[in-house]
Amino acid sequence: MYEGTQVISIEELKKLAEGEIVELPSFKGDERINVRLRRPSMLFMIKSGKIPNDLLVEANKLFTQGTGGLATNQKDLNDPTTLVKTTELLECICEEAFVEPTYKQICEAGIKLTDSQLLAVFEYTQNGVANLKSFR
Repeated sequence: MYEGTQVISIEELKKLAEGEIVELPSFKGDERINVRLRRPSMLFMIKSGKIPNDLLVEANKLFTQGTGGLATNQKDLNDPTTLVKTTELLECICEEAFVEPTYKQICEAGIKLTDSQLLAVFEYTQNGVANLKSFR
């Protein structure tokens, strides 16, 4: 079917799974924030319990509707817990996505990512680098 095409080696596959260097929106000005991120599967995160049950509704919204699913109806807009749960979910995703530095290292250093940085990480995990251009 694909004549002349070779199957990827396990070594190459491992290398790809290590993630890639991604530029996140800056805290201020034009400085570059380059980090290594990987694209974890939300479905496997749910299956393995890395996304707690109380965040599954939010995970479903983000997975099926992307960032447009953050507040999908008037009930969500009027529920103050919606943004809290969404933020907790984005933090779960960051824990899996950050390779270098790790999200734990970022938090231990007292660094709080901005909203645009959190959303950029989520956007990268779902769609890759091409969609991050709108965040820069």
